[in-house]
Amino acid sequence: MLVQVALPVPLYRVFDYNLPSDSLTLPDIGSRVEVSFGRQTLIGIVIAHITQANSSVPSNKLKPINHCLDDTPVLDERMLALAFWLARYYHYPLGDVLAVMLPTLIRQGKPLDLLITHWRILPNVSDDDFRANANKQKQQFDMLKLHGRRGASEEVLLLEGMQRAFLITLEDKGLIERYIQPKTAPSLVKLAKMPLDLNAEQQLAVEAIIAAHEMGHYSGFLLNGITGSGKTEVYLQAMQAVLEAGKQVLILVPEIGLTPQTRARFASRFAAQIVLLHSGMSNTYRMQGWQDCRTGHAQIIIGTRSAVLYSFADLGLIIVDEAHDASYKQQDTLRYHAADVALYRGLQAKIPVVLGTATPTLEHLKLVDDGKLVEYQLRTRPGNAKPATMQLIDARLQSTHQQTQDDGARYDTGLTDILIGAIRQTLEAGDQVLIFLNRRGYAPVLLCDACGWQADCPRCDAHLTVHYSSQVNHNSYLKCHHCDWQAYIPAACPDCGSQNLDAKGMGTTRLSENLHAIFANPQTSKNLYPIIQIDRDTTRRKDSWENIYQRINQGKPAILVGTQMVAKGHHFPNVTLVCLPNADRGFLSADFRSPEHTAQLMIQVAGRAGRGDKAGQVLIQTLQPDNPLLLKLVKDGYLSFARELLQERKMMGLPPYSHAALIRCEGKTLAATTQALNDAIAALPKPHNLAVLGPIDAPMSKKNSRYHSQLLLLAKDRSQLHHILNQWWQPVLALPSTKYLKLTLDIDPVGW
Repeated sequence: MLVQVALPVPLYRVFDYNLPSDSLTLPDIGSRVEVSFGRQTLIGIVIAHITQANSSVPSNKLKPINHCLDDTPVLDERMLALAFWLARYYHYPLGDVLAVMLPTLIRQGKPLDLLITHWRILPNVSDDDFRANANKQKQQFDMLKLHGRRGASEEVLLLEGMQRAFLITLEDKGLIERYIQPKTAPSLVKLAKMPLDLNAEQQLAVEAIIAAHEMGHYSGFLLNGITGSGKTEVYLQAMQAVLEAGKQVLILVPEIGLTPQTRARFASRFAAQIVLLHSGMSNTYRMQGWQDCRTGHAQIIIGTRSAVLYSFADLGLIIVDEAHDASYKQQDTLRYHAADVALYRGLQAKIPVVLGTATPTLEHLKLVDDGKLVEYQLRTRPGNAKPATMQLIDARLQSTHQQTQDDGARYDTGLTDILIGAIRQTLEAGDQVLIFLNRRGYAPVLLCDACGWQADCPRCDAHLTVHYSSQVNHNSYLKCHHCDWQAYIPAACPDCGSQNLDAKGMGTTRLSENLHAIFANPQTSKNLYPIIQIDRDTTRRKDSWENIYQRINQGKPAILVGTQMVAKGHHFPNVTLVCLPNADRGFLSADFRSPEHTAQLMIQVAGRAGRGDKAGQVLIQTLQPDNPLLLKLVKDGYLSFARELLQERKMMGLPPYSHAALIRCEGKTLAATTQALNDAIAALPKPHNLAVLGPIDAPMSKKNSRYHSQLLLLAKDRSQLHHILNQWWQPVLALPSTKYLKLTLDIDPVGW
């Protein structure tokens, strides 16, 4: 017998090997083996046992397996079936699919029994064991105490803000101890806090999810609830029945920043083994988390998109929170969509899958119309909370607020006087304000007023963003947000020598400084209010986001200035005013999906206002107050807006009423990439009944000194599209014109 092995190489085939010379035992299907491949040594997965007669390789050419690494499979039949489905649907090499599904250390052939250090408080230790001035030590000790007698892993503690130096100090003082946690069967999940009362809408959704679980069959649910309508309580009460039945629950969140607060929310309700899974964790911790999932030690699993590819011992429910979010789409390697994979896994395991969102995608609404998802709407907020009111401000009729610099010069703050007045009124009432501007940095472009020169990236078709802060010395530079190229800000124009260089436009840093001059300057404001900037620049350091979050939740009046980071599921109970000073940008894009994505972002940001007992208000500053899409969104709400977009898509034959494959081509010249895509079109089987759009330049045709073109294929029937791709894609990769180019295939792309 021979062994077929899938290897992590970009080839659409598997490879045949003989048994190891020192063994007559076949390695299990789904186990890892070490093999020679050319001059390399690779780790692969056994996918089949075959006879010599079924091999295309002559017996004298077959190599033996070097080593069998596992006594039992690391991937069971169900996980291998998932891998085959992913390879087929996304037209990606099976070996590379398996590499994406497995943690790094597993791919490297490391043993499965790596152990992780845990810390716990020693018995009979009390607060009296600390000196009066040991405040920091006491604070760190209290953080560990929250985890109870069992303690927590070092990885989790460090993610929560503890410092390893303090763990060592507390250990030296005999207050805590480190240990290797033995892997015993977890206790049955118990309630740590009683559930909240449900309203009628929530009760219907919970009952439907639990009924699907108890009947043991797949059901896909769209939990379509306005922000603050209690979707999380629906999750919690549906989870309770699943966990009490001894099953595991997987909760997907769109980004790493949401995992700590999600964990805290679920840990406060359930006494259970909770595992976090995301790319910010060490390879060792992620491997241990993977092991805990597949052995059943993890009962509640909270992760970002890659967690949907993990093995589970007995999964009973999948929840995809903020299911509309584009972060669930992987943009390189295996370009899967986590929400789609979650639905497939639910079908595979015969369990319910819940897609929760306040702004469902048009694809998910179409699945509801087709009867493939069951929709439950949550239209009211618990208690007396009311949705925030939305109001447009016509920036054409309102003067923007002018501020005076120290040298007496006047400058434009970018905010109308109406917005400034509303911000001041909210702060004086003791509440918080959130201003959303999805553009970080100081300004989006540096311009010469004399000759029109612009500071552009030498490697991309993009302007260099100005990063500057008057409050931080030696922190001024130009940066490309696409390739990370940086340069000093020139003292004079490189073209004409003029010193009249002006940073044009508004970024979060500039807006924060403008607001600081108005609301945090003792010369201009009798009350001083903090300005809290929330973007990638201010949350880059470890624990920075957690520190910002704690500062916000102190409840004191403040102005929050943030990018789309603030739109994703965060709970700011004291924010009562949300301002959007630049609402027009997303409605003007050439991408037909842009209005949908812009509206989702606006509604998600608006949902941060009035989440407690206080009423919320949303002010939208626009230069196009008559834009019919914007008016529809503000007057009739997101669902009506989305339904209108659906009708437009249907008339135009665009997704979700057609099925798309986007081919991207990257090379040294635009001529080469365009020629390669033209050759690919010529190779399409005829007749193909596809709509072929392109080749055209990518939205950013030059990025990181490489040129990009793209080609879009649209088909009315999904199976027809995949049938053609099965015949066409691999021959395209073998075309002479594509030899030195990088071609990628994106099924169901979320952007062009």
